[in-house]
Amino acid sequence: MVGVHRLRLAFDDGVSGELDASSWDWTGVFEPLSDPAYFARVHLDPELGTISWPNGADVAPETLHLWIARGRDNVPA
Repeated sequence: MVGVHRLRLAFDDGVSGELDASSWDWTGVFEPLSDPAYFARVHLDPELGTISWPNGADVAPETLHLWIARGRDNVPA
């Protein structure tokens, strides 16, 4: 974590950058993540190969890689 709803991500191929999730649509499984304290409970799920939260919310690693590689900020979930 590098700030409220911000993550620094790095991939094996050298792509890295920050993901700003502050403008995500906090609905459904992502609703609890609107609470910064809950968002901070993010962890790397080795089975899925992506970030995940205790309630099972996750973002596909391919999607994260694409967002970071394109340098996009404030991408919706």
